[in-house]
Amino acid sequence: MKKVEIFMHEKGIQPGDTIRVVERENGNVVTYEGIVMPPYELSSGETITLKLDNGYNIGILIDSVIRIEIIEKAKVKKEKQFKTVLPKNPQLPNVTILGTGGTIASRVDYKTGAVHPAFTAEELAMAVPEIFEIANVTPKLIMNILSEDMRPEYWKRIAHEVAAALNSGEDGVVIAHGTDTMAYTAAALSFILRNLQKPVILVGAQRSSDRPSSDAAMNLICSIKMATANFGEVAVVMHGETGDTYCLAHRGTKVRKMHTSRRDAFRSINDIPIARIWPKDKIEFLREDYRKRGEGEVFVDGKMEEKVALVKSFPGMQKEILEFFIDKGYKGIILEGTGLGHIPTYLIDTIERATQEGIAVCMTSQCLYGRVNLNVYSTGRRLLKAGVIPCEDMLPETAYVKLIWVLGHTQNIDEVRKMMLRNYAGEITPYTRFDTYLR
Repeated sequence: MKKVEIFMHEKGIQPGDTIRVVERENGNVVTYEGIVMPPYELSSGETITLKLDNGYNIGILIDSVIRIEIIEKAKVKKEKQFKTVLPKNPQLPNVTILGTGGTIASRVDYKTGAVHPAFTAEELAMAVPEIFEIANVTPKLIMNILSEDMRPEYWKRIAHEVAAALNSGEDGVVIAHGTDTMAYTAAALSFILRNLQKPVILVGAQRSSDRPSSDAAMNLICSIKMATANFGEVAVVMHGETGDTYCLAHRGTKVRKMHTSRRDAFRSINDIPIARIWPKDKIEFLREDYRKRGEGEVFVDGKMEEKVALVKSFPGMQKEILEFFIDKGYKGIILEGTGLGHIPTYLIDTIERATQEGIAVCMTSQCLYGRVNLNVYSTGRRLLKAGVIPCEDMLPETAYVKLIWVLGHTQNIDEVRKMMLRNYAGEITPYTRFDTYLR
């Protein structure tokens, strides 16, 4: 048993208790109040951790503690229940929120100290009452997973829920999703949902709702606003800058999470955002080439081939990496090449073997910004001759999702090539823009 566990037992405190700690810090006597967090399992066991009122944690050395006072013992809180059905305002549009999990629907479990995707969609909706001033909101929890556990089969499940909502008369759908793989899901829905005429908005949070710097509420408010706009595509709505000024709507096939923790982590790549959304004001559309709201039934085209790999090129990369996917019967490989779309030249014969065996091999760039061009250098020309399909300015993850979808429809390489180079959902920018590079 660690020292901190013995200390907590002797003092009669447990995770979830609210306590006041008086300690000696750098020769001064300092007092802290907060909620006891469970001992961090990888720590040396010399500190007790408190969550302060400002949402941040502080570690206090046990040996520096002068006095501890228990203010309130931990209570088992009953789960909130969404018991009432709010009367619909006929003057407002109707929006469904589909809950899938993630930080936007999270809370701290004081028994373990972990942040769990544990809020139901109902709790999420009731936690931000402002959304009911924008639309009649119908919340529905369809899954409760961490975003890293997202799978292609779940994309289809989400798509069917979206289609059911929109085809039943809803004016828009918001999908609460974890941020780590949100761009993958946004891209997938952009291909799977055909004849889409209404907004489908994915939204997440970089910081959980228990933190004062949480972006959850504002992101949700802005996503509901975008879901009621004159817009008919899949988009991701997240903070547009580090403050609480506005959110940005990014096209579902051109967006990437570019920072691990900043609230404005999401960026449109090789493109500009669709709109800027102020939570208490207007929506400013930043471009004209987006699909406007229309009429018609959306349908789910969910044919997918999941045996597709996304492989990053690196110095010293061995042939056996690509041979593994070939030997395991993979149907497609997205290469994330260097620069204009290159891999080590000694791998080209392996790529040729793959294409000769009917495997679709496509090239993107790990540079992200700019465009694949296999005609400039000899390596690229050899790759073209080996049958590699250049993916223009598609993001690697978008190309990966698209190839999964394309191979679900055909595995004829000529047809695959045509479909990969066809612009279905704005995934290919017709020309290279020089005003989109992130500086």
